[in-house]
Amino acid sequence: MMNFLTVTWDVDPVMIKLGGFEVMWYGLCWMLAILGGALFFINAGKREGLSPKLADNIFWWGTLATIIGARLGHCFFYEPAYYFSHPLELLDIRGGGMASHGAAVGLLLGLWGFSRRNKLPYIWSLDRIMVPVAIGGAIVRIGNLINSEIYGHATDLPWGFIFVNRGETVAMHPTQIYEALCYLVTFAVLAFLYYKRDAGRRRPGVMFGVGLIGVFLTRFVIEFVKNPQIAAEQTMTINIGQILSIPFVLAGVLMIVWPYTGRALKLDPMRWAGLKPYKEPKKK
Repeated sequence: MMNFLTVTWDVDPVMIKLGGFEVMWYGLCWMLAILGGALFFINAGKREGLSPKLADNIFWWGTLATIIGARLGHCFFYEPAYYFSHPLELLDIRGGGMASHGAAVGLLLGLWGFSRRNKLPYIWSLDRIMVPVAIGGAIVRIGNLINSEIYGHATDLPWGFIFVNRGETVAMHPTQIYEALCYLVTFAVLAFLYYKRDAGRRRPGVMFGVGLIGVFLTRFVIEFVKNPQIAAEQTMTINIGQILSIPFVLAGVLMIVWPYTGRALKLDPMRWAGLKPYKEPKKK
């Protein structure tokens, strides 16, 4: 029986081509994700009465750390033998290969440097970065969809995609869309916690924990219907992406439980975060 809802996906990943120069849709998605993070921190700085320079500062620290971490993460988590033998190809990001787990590690290190340089509590940066990370992750997954990459197994569900330019002739799970939708839900929860509950000051660490769980539990679950990224994963019960996701999920649970136990945080949470509670301006 023919399924008329199946999508035949044959999108050109090149957005603009001028001679030998190409601008990829995937690159644009990364730019939008980074720009979204910068705009969020501009807004957060105004909201919390902090210096406007913080937004510029965290933009550079976060952007460079994320891109470098994402590239090195792919090379050393998934294909270390190849890249140790071909080290110059570490720089060839146009050929693909960016890992979200590597991006996470890079971002954590970058935020540590940013926090020390600007004399801000590390947890302040960690809590707030999760808001743009969630929406940025959704945007980047749309870039993966345009590239027809990291999709799932064959499916007879009505929303399957036939990735023509990858040589597929049957519908596959559009796992890029699954992840993007889950990240959007995570973003909505984090935005609610930040803007409506002031969780960044009332419960330091909770937003970071919720973000870790939302992003990496999503990744862990969806990997079950996703095609392996490398041949070695075909014989694995849980793949490399799932193994790397487990510590992040556990860390997320710890960050949520930690402030509520009253054991680790002996001081008032807001004082521990080094910030005063935000107060909405009175309406005239």
